[in-house]
Amino acid sequence: MFTITPTQPNITLPKLPYDLFAAIQSLKQELNAVILAHYYQDPDIQDIADYIGDSLELSRKAANTKADVIVFAGVHFMAETAKILNPHKLVLLPDLNAGCSLADSCPPDAFGAFKAAHPDHLVISYINCTAAIKAMSDIICTSSNSVKIINQIPKDRPIIFGPDRNLGRYVSQQTGRDMVLWQGACIVHENFSEKKIVQLQIAHPEAEIIAHPECEAPVLRHANYIGSTTALLKYSQSSLSQSFIVATEPGIIHQMQKQCPEKQFIPAPPTNNCACNECPHMRLNTLEKLYLAMKNRTPEITLPADIQAAALLPIQRMLEMSV
Repeated sequence: MFTITPTQPNITLPKLPYDLFAAIQSLKQELNAVILAHYYQDPDIQDIADYIGDSLELSRKAANTKADVIVFAGVHFMAETAKILNPHKLVLLPDLNAGCSLADSCPPDAFGAFKAAHPDHLVISYINCTAAIKAMSDIICTSSNSVKIINQIPKDRPIIFGPDRNLGRYVSQQTGRDMVLWQGACIVHENFSEKKIVQLQIAHPEAEIIAHPECEAPVLRHANYIGSTTALLKYSQSSLSQSFIVATEPGIIHQMQKQCPEKQFIPAPPTNNCACNECPHMRLNTLEKLYLAMKNRTPEITLPADIQAAALLPIQRMLEMSV
């Protein structure tokens, strides 16, 4: 009997510095770069970032930065927003495949037809959408400011809200506005298991359940507090409770534990067999990819000029209405 040993191709792996943190800091100085990271990124990326925040906070930082290069550790629509606000700056995303299930659930052609079917409606779009959807919108919002923005719209003005139906439903309840909702959703926030959360609640009766408004209504019904990612972080610090069941992407728990090391944070489980519910798109970014993006000045975010110009106006309206 003959044994055939498969040949392995000669693969040259890129040489990485031993201390990536130091190397990234050096590149940051060399490029005059700023690193923006979302709360859902890996802890290492959060720790090296200049600013950590949710979509609204990071939009503000992107709008006001004096840096020449913006390195956005998040997902594609976030880096697009930074590029829209800084058309002449280099915007890097560590992994171009770091997309968003919610943004993908709202194709521009289909949304354009949906908008055309409601010609008298104001279009308010959650920031978790593509630049093309932003360009079709009148105002952008985030989970932090959505209620505040809707409350500023005249009550006789009909509204399309997209793309997240769960956030739209929650905002409708909070504002009393009857909005037409695009039926999109986030795979992370839709997959929390109500049954498992109740089981956790029984096992940890002292724990408060805190949830993001992108979660489905059955999960939100059990929540002691509902808020944006930043709001959940602030609540975990101010609450007298010493234990929390956290129904959002578990990356935020890194910051919660840093701020309140004496408290317990339990990630809410999804419907599958995983213990927590990580976003597969957010987790495509790694410290190694962030270093290589800065070293090689790529992958770069680019957008068509017409889309970029059209998308800027609703983002600017959001920032003005969020003051």
